[in-house]
Order: sequence, then structure tokens, then C-alpha cells
Amino acid sequence: MNPESSLTEKAALNPDQLLVLIRQWAQELGFQQVGVADIDLSAHQPHLDAWLANHFHGDMQYMQRHRDLRLNPAQLHPGTLRVLSVRMDYSLSLEQSLAPLQQKHTAYVSRYARGRDYHKLIRRRLQRLAERISAQVGDFGYRAFVDSAPVLERALAEKAGLGWIGKNTMLINKQAGSWFFLGELFTDLPLPVDPPASAHCGSCKACLDICPTQAFVGPNQLDARRCISYLTIELKGTIPEELRAPMGNRVFGCDDCQLICPWNKFTHLSEEPDFSPRHALDSSELSVLFLWSAEMFEQRTEGSAIRRIGYEAWLRNLAVGLGNAPTTIPVLEALRQREHHESALVREHVQWALRQHGVTTS
Repeated sequence: MNPESSLTEKAALNPDQLLVLIRQWAQELGFQQVGVADIDLSAHQPHLDAWLANHFHGDMQYMQRHRDLRLNPAQLHPGTLRVLSVRMDYSLSLEQSLAPLQQKHTAYVSRYARGRDYHKLIRRRLQRLAERISAQVGDFGYRAFVDSAPVLERALAEKAGLGWIGKNTMLINKQAGSWFFLGELFTDLPLPVDPPASAHCGSCKACLDICPTQAFVGPNQLDARRCISYLTIELKGTIPEELRAPMGNRVFGCDDCQLICPWNKFTHLSEEPDFSPRHALDSSELSVLFLWSAEMFEQRTEGSAIRRIGYEAWLRNLAVGLGNAPTTIPVLEALRQREHHESALVREHVQWALRQHGVTTS
């Protein structure tokens, strides 16, 4: 049976009419845009394979392990014909200043992680979108993803017309910049696809030049092993010593390549209260955060993306930040309190930080 005729029989709508409704429902659910992509990702295979061959994925072995699933959405969810790609703005500020990165005594937490974890919020909204579709067309095959499975989300979003993959590997939208989250609804509905977005970075390479650790080996080529987001979130062990000083006060993620991007002058403010900063994570002193107990960490990161790295890595990251901070009594006292921490990982980074301040360690 022709799938389009089957859809028409169930929905009493043609696919174009259904897509109009889906866009309306998505907007009502708080998504700023939804696009439709087919599942042919063959054009992205050479880039992914070269990235993996160069070991730019570092310790993220799951990138290699699930390579085939990333390139074949129908293997990840059998029956998939189309991918509904959605985006949701998350920035609460139009400010693009790099000034917070010069406040060396203050911890810099990436904007996306200051509020509640976006994964659950967007997944719930995608589920509600699926339920609205089901109410219209009857049962249909679908599965929602929010950075939770082997999905080439930026490639699919580009195919769906939500933006282009910029030189900083972020998805950039001409009308909204790049401060937004992505989510996907894999579906067996034969919806019409949107035209892919074209690239508009031109000759600009501000993002490549500003990277503190020089993680970009070229346009669209990120060596994750040098990326501060990787070092502070994905890396489980010791942060390479030569990369610690360039990290500055960045303790969870890094926004430099977005802060410098000229397209972010078109940023739209989020109206989602869940994205508002919690526990002063947008303005806290490094020394204050470093003295959180394990219990305080668990309590104050409940429902936060930060919790996934665990208390040990949190202290490791903060120790590096403190090592880069101005030499003050609060900084030295905080480091001294953790100098003999039970974790060898924490101790090693604390001792490095103390040496940065001219303090001899045992």
C-alpha cells in the first residue's frame, strides 16, 4: 500500500495539511521552529568517518561504537521515514560580552546548564507533540530523542532547514543565532521534507580564532580532546596540564565560540522559566562552589545537567579554575581544604592549583 494513501485514510488530511498542524502544535508547545528531514545522511558520512579516524572524539568511545546507528536513523528506530527536528531557544540574555570570562574569581558555567536540565523538558514536549499527532492520525510509529541516543542531530536539523552547521560545528539560524536546544521525533509518517539550510559563515573565522585551547583544527573540524566542553564534561580523568591555564574560569562547558559569533546578534530570549539560573550558577565565586559538600552538590544539582559529571569531576574543574584565579585568601583557603582530598584526581588538580599560586605542595 502506498504510505501516503494510508496516511490520508487515517487522518482525512494530506501530508501537507498535517504538517501545517504539526508546526502549529509545536509552536504552542514552546518550540520556536520545526522542520522535516529525510533519513539519508550519506553526505555526512565522510566527515564523521574522518573525525573518528583522527581520534578527535577522544574518550567518547560511544561515538565510534554507534557510528552506524548515527548514519542510519532507520536502524536506530525501525520504520523511520522522516525526522521532525525541533529547536527551542534557551538564552536569557542578549548580552554577547566576554566580560564574565575576565572575572577570574567567578565560575563560568555554560549558559545552557545554569537552569534545569533541558533533556527532560524537551522530551516531555516532544511526547505531547506525538500525542497530538496521534489524536489526529491514529497510532503511528515514533520515538523522541533529546541528545539521548546516537543521533546526528545537527546534520538532521540542517537537512530540516533549521540552520546550517557553522565553522564552530554549532547549528546557526539566520533569524535566531545558535543559543537553542535541538530535539528529534523519528516517525514513520511520510511527511513532505523541508529544503536544507544553506551556509552563511562566509569568510568569518572569529569562532576559530577565539577558542582558548585552539580546539579547532580547521573550519567545521573540532578536536574534542582540546575542547573545554569535552574537558569539563566528557573527560573522566586528568585534564592535560597544558590545557588547564587556557581554561580560565570555565568550570562546566564553554560558550566562547557562540559569544563571538556575529549571528547571535539575532538571539531571541527564552520564555521558559526552567532555564533561569539556579543557585546563582551564573555568578558564584569559585571558592564558594569549591566548598560545596557532596551532599550539597547532589541537592543543588538535582534536575541539572551538571549532575551528570559527578562531584569528583566538579571539584576537579573548580580546582583548575581556582588555579587560574587571582591569589586571594579565600582562594588559597579553599584549595588548602581540599589539598588532601580522598580522591587522587581532585588532589592532583588542587596541588597544581596551589603551585600556580606559588605554594609548595607535599
